[in-house]
Amino acid sequence: MNRKYFIIIAVLLLVLFCTACGREETEEAGTVYKIYYVNNEETNTLTRDYGSETVKTDKLLQELLDQLGRIPDKLEYEAPLANGFELLGYSLDSGQLTLNFDEKYKSMDAMKEILTRAAIVRTLTQIPEISYVSFTVQGEMLADSSGMAIGTMSADTFIENAGDEINAYEKVNLRLYFASEDGAGLVEENRRNVVYNSNISMEKLVVEQLVKGPLMDGAYPTVNPSTKIVSVSAKDGICYVNFGEDFLTSPYNVNAEVTIYSIVNSLVELPNINKVQISISGETNITYREKFNLSDPFERNLDLLITSENSDKSS
Repeated sequence: MNRKYFIIIAVLLLVLFCTACGREETEEAGTVYKIYYVNNEETNTLTRDYGSETVKTDKLLQELLDQLGRIPDKLEYEAPLANGFELLGYSLDSGQLTLNFDEKYKSMDAMKEILTRAAIVRTLTQIPEISYVSFTVQGEMLADSSGMAIGTMSADTFIENAGDEINAYEKVNLRLYFASEDGAGLVEENRRNVVYNSNISMEKLVVEQLVKGPLMDGAYPTVNPSTKIVSVSAKDGICYVNFGEDFLTSPYNVNAEVTIYSIVNSLVELPNINKVQISISGETNITYREKFNLSDPFERNLDLLITSENSDKSS
């Protein structure tokens, strides 16, 4: 009988030991994150799995930043934070992480910069408490090649294209509306072969081009160039454009309706847009220049359009 009890106890101990081992292995594995890298050809991003048991946000953030700056064993991988620039610091507030880099960050060419940014954002937004990431250089918001502030980014900002390429440049023809010389009417500008990053939506591209201003003679700006584009999105045929406070201030002698319908008519030229809802810092209960209530979406209005056979259309 003693031998029988001994065998039973031994079996139970073995089961408990195996269970403990399995639990220990699970705990050691922790959470698996994907660390994103730029490939040597600088055409797309690559990933490797990284397991971590760290649960505190600040320590996990530092851990993943360290991984982004560590040169990987695989020669075809380039570490995003090992590209000759320095991360000066960072801050995390209400789910938004701000990374501040030194001036050398701007030395990267456009393609590599976008891929580097994509790799960093995609890696760090896997942390549950980080939803958005913004980049600054010496404390100033990072801007694109046209001078537009890039603003906050999420993992969805960087949409993969065929072949897993994060970034692809494409050309598109846009029909935009700007102010006439007297600021009382709209003139049409056919802007052809606009090169753009396919990671951004066509709606945002149109708004960026409007803020940038006209290229042809006889057309004048309608939007304050200091205006921050907070967000642009589209749903069910309505384009939602959220501007910063500078939109309310116009440095040009342009009628209020010209500014409004410069934006609306330009966006409605897109096949998926029928109306445009404009907001200021997320608020629509605003009267623009004491004339236009922004509460409701605007539809196309071509009554302000000035046509001239002698107009110098840009090519």
